[in-house]
Amino acid sequence: MELSGKGAIVTGAGTGVGRATALALARAGCSVAVNYSRSKDAAEAVAAEATSHGVEAIAVQADVANDDDCRRLVQVALDTFGRLDVLVNNAGTTSFIPHHDLDAVTAETWQAIMGVNLIGPFQMARAAAAALKDDGGGQIVNVSSVAGVYGTGSSIPYCASKAGLNNLTVTLARVLGPEVQVNTVCPGFIDGSWLQEGFGDAFESIKQSVVKRSLLGAVSTPDDIKDAIFGFLLGSRLTTGELLVVDGGVGRSAW
Repeated sequence: MELSGKGAIVTGAGTGVGRATALALARAGCSVAVNYSRSKDAAEAVAAEATSHGVEAIAVQADVANDDDCRRLVQVALDTFGRLDVLVNNAGTTSFIPHHDLDAVTAETWQAIMGVNLIGPFQMARAAAAALKDDGGGQIVNVSSVAGVYGTGSSIPYCASKAGLNNLTVTLARVLGPEVQVNTVCPGFIDGSWLQEGFGDAFESIKQSVVKRSLLGAVSTPDDIKDAIFGFLLGSRLTTGELLVVDGGVGRSAW
């Protein structure tokens, strides 16, 4: 896809992978709606930096777990850019709960994680579908996790939500084709603030453990995941319904 002159929405774009992706879209000449739920200052800073690349960029508050918010976010992007060609479903949440601690997982935990990680991407895709089909078609790229592939991650509900998102990718690809491509990136360990806050003092030791298992001797940065997202956006027009694992080969290593 030629990105110059197009319009995009990136959910959860105030920090991390979302920030890196939104700024890369702007550098490519694509106007971008920088979605956030709570990180207003960070999202507005991303939008301001994006505009320095000569495109339109706006920060838009919306909770993707809320369908009305999803529809409003899409409409604001359309009203501002006049078109929508790219949707990156990056917003995510979790709770750090050891898998063996089943009693620590509440109904509220399930609802909060599923609402953002699985229901949210569905609602965003539904709200954006008609616009993405216009002007020659568009693309959706979901940001999932190796947790949805291997069943390892911050909590059981998180793993299940990402497994659901991987399946949703395939079903949406069937429903939205041929005009819209739908693909998913599945990151492994990402060296960034999200996991630093989640793991706390254990972050560095966990990171080094993952590095040792990596076939490439490294863990991902937000830019690595952004590059994988762009691999779909700039790649073959015949790629859809696919999952791309980006974990340095950790899932292929001998345990």
